[in-house]
Amino acid sequence: MSFEELGLSRASVEAVKKKGFSSPTDVQKEVIPILLEKNSDIVGQSKTGSGKTAAFGLPILDMIDENLREVQALILTPTRELAIQVSEELRSLRGRRRVHIYAIYGGQPIGPQMRALERGTQIVVGTPGRVLDHIRRGTLKLDSIRFLVLDEADRMLDMGFQEDIEAIFRASPKEKRVLMFSATMPMDVLLLAKKYMRNPEVVIVSRDELVPGEVEQEYIEAVPSRRYEILKKILLDGFYGIVFCQTKVETRELAERLRRDGFKAEALNGDMSQPSRERTFRRFKEGRTKILVATDVAARGLDVQDISHVVNYSIPMNTEQYIHRIGRTGRMGKKGKAITFIQPGELRRFRYIAKQAGVDVKKSELSEELPREYREMVRRDELENEYRQRWGRNRPKGRKRRY
Repeated sequence: MSFEELGLSRASVEAVKKKGFSSPTDVQKEVIPILLEKNSDIVGQSKTGSGKTAAFGLPILDMIDENLREVQALILTPTRELAIQVSEELRSLRGRRRVHIYAIYGGQPIGPQMRALERGTQIVVGTPGRVLDHIRRGTLKLDSIRFLVLDEADRMLDMGFQEDIEAIFRASPKEKRVLMFSATMPMDVLLLAKKYMRNPEVVIVSRDELVPGEVEQEYIEAVPSRRYEILKKILLDGFYGIVFCQTKVETRELAERLRRDGFKAEALNGDMSQPSRERTFRRFKEGRTKILVATDVAARGLDVQDISHVVNYSIPMNTEQYIHRIGRTGRMGKKGKAITFIQPGELRRFRYIAKQAGVDVKKSELSEELPREYREMVRRDELENEYRQRWGRNRPKGRKRRY
């Protein structure tokens, strides 16, 4: 199936082809015809990187009245970074159409946003808190809204935005189409849909595939003192991607060490100001920075299509964190590689994470033979785990430990 067969306008077809997309993704095949041909709401479940922004963005752009300089579509996102990316993606899909798109979010002065809204814009992308702030100030009017989109609804609810979202629903006209997209469908998302949507069409794409199938996954077992030298070997292999660390301090120290060794690396963490984070991300997206050393919080919502590698410099805390990190690569059908460093004694835990994610992770050729003292430590841990599984947490009375 081609983009033309979905019923999109010539302007939309030209825009996607200019971006280098030859055929629609699964979620685009499902969502675009419903938006163009029907008048129903939509609940969509789709994995990260499946092209859902274009799935709802292209039909909305086709149906916007260019001559009406009022807000006709409001798109809510959980983070500032994602608001910026969605607005940029919509501008790239706009083509020659005279549709004004503007992003509003916290962490920036509200004055310029108020003036931009006063001048008139047809599509607003924003975080729930700042959107609600503008509504209450009277600077964002929703009288002409035709579409209300919740992008990554599950994450917005996890971050505590439910009250803000419901206040926005109450402030908007009843006669509008509601589109809700989410990677997962927990009960609070379903309850929100039931409360504010009218017999929505349900689109489920790749529900069982938590991690993109195009991602090759490996793990490297290495002692802490050898991680950096092995990392440098990985970075020399045409690397353009993200190195995930657990702490803000670690991102700064690792990025600085990489720069001293001649790599184009920058840190991205929550201690940075919003303008600084935006500049760092822009340089990375434009390819001027090849390595982004980031924490999970700072990297939430990052959407760059051509990322070749993701490296977990430290083991993820849980399955959800692993899936989030790996989902940064292998997007829109492109190949990607994910590499996880594990220290001695962490292999059992990592295998559990991989099992929960439903993926097969192979041992990398870069793994090194552990020194004797580490092998002994790993063996002790394995025996201890075996003992606990057999006897439970408390050792039976009268039994001596045999190892």
